[in-house]
Amino acid sequence: MTMSVPERKSGSEGKEEESEDESEILEESPCGRWQKRKEQVSQGNVPGVESASLAMDTEEGVEVVWNEVLFSDKKVFKTQEEKIKEMFENLMQVEHPNIVKFHKYWLDMKETQARVIFITEYMSSGSLKQFLKKTKKNHKTMNVKAWKRWCTQILSALNYLHSCDPPIIHGNLTCDTIFIQHNGLIKIGSVWHRLFVNVFPDASVHSKGRQHRDEQRNLHFFAPEYGAGEDDYSIDIFSFGICALEMAVLEIQANGDSAVSKEAIVNAGQSLEDPLMREFTQSCLRHDANLRPTAHDLLFHRVLFEVHSLKLLAAHCLINNQYLLPENCVEEKTKSFDPNAVMAEIRHDDRPGVQLKYSHVSPLELDKFLEDVKNGIYPLMNFATSRPHPVPRALSLSQEQVETVKTPTPEPQETETRKVIQMHCNLESNEEGTKTHIIFSSALIVSEDG
Repeated sequence: MTMSVPERKSGSEGKEEESEDESEILEESPCGRWQKRKEQVSQGNVPGVESASLAMDTEEGVEVVWNEVLFSDKKVFKTQEEKIKEMFENLMQVEHPNIVKFHKYWLDMKETQARVIFITEYMSSGSLKQFLKKTKKNHKTMNVKAWKRWCTQILSALNYLHSCDPPIIHGNLTCDTIFIQHNGLIKIGSVWHRLFVNVFPDASVHSKGRQHRDEQRNLHFFAPEYGAGEDDYSIDIFSFGICALEMAVLEIQANGDSAVSKEAIVNAGQSLEDPLMREFTQSCLRHDANLRPTAHDLLFHRVLFEVHSLKLLAAHCLINNQYLLPENCVEEKTKSFDPNAVMAEIRHDDRPGVQLKYSHVSPLELDKFLEDVKNGIYPLMNFATSRPHPVPRALSLSQEQVETVKTPTPEPQETETRKVIQMHCNLESNEEGTKTHIIFSSALIVSEDG
């Protein structure tokens, strides 16, 4: 599920022919919606996937990634088929703005081999690792506000995964499997990595996972207890801590091609000037897994926690209820206001007050802010409780059972034709004057046709 920028050959000669060749359609999905192209996508040695190609979503008109998992032994595939279906059905239920979208999957059975093909979102802007390298190359330092925003988005995604029922452990969180879009939106990919290892413990997928873990440059992302027993959320927290540290310092130095040492990680942590940032990353990297905080706990850490502005709360309320409002409601509302009218005023007895006029607010800026909130750049997590996301009942049934489950036909109901046209209420105090309560004194209800 982790997609990176396609590797294109350099050189100007024959570029047009090469482009036409890469855009050639090699295969179509059974439904005809997804069209596989020749152009390959570099995935950074992601376990399980034999090949990943660019594809076109003909319904949405956007590029996606066509992933293939090959099973040379058809008998092995048959024994695991139900597990495979259950796993992919679960993945299709994962829905979060900071997680790479899993669109569709299907099975392709041949005489000698079997394939699982699945379609995922294409992340065209590249990985977080690539972004950090470019930033360091330009001799720039990481902006603290951007660091906090990125950490919040990653933790929002991890909190979602860990609160699923059953919990989803990522197990492969590195700066190579985190992606950043041009608008600052962070998404984590390779969510299916741990599920693959669990479903195919004896298959080649597992060996590829182990090979990926042993890759020298990413070894430091894995917790000390990784693979020793049944992993839980704490291995993701350790990996996140390394990611947060790398985001802050841009790169944790390694000696040549060897793995990043514990000493290098400690030195990188000590180099952070902000003591809260040091405490934050160190809490994630504790050797004892039981002492590491949860993703939800980290969202409340002092370095990230802030009281949300009324603007952000209002934006989330608007997005959550946008189906009640017209698409261009911001533009329409701002048109009706007098730009010189005062919408708020702060008065002071000892000095001049402050007036806020409608002309001080740009409709374009409001639209962009609402779009960013909708895309998940500013998640509202600081006071939200962790809630499980149960798998729908249909996923626990076999295909035959699903087909036999009938949705009951609802009983016909009379259409409500009445409406309230006038209502009065009064605020009244009790005899002692200690309490106030509301009394609805009258409510006139009439029929629309009466």
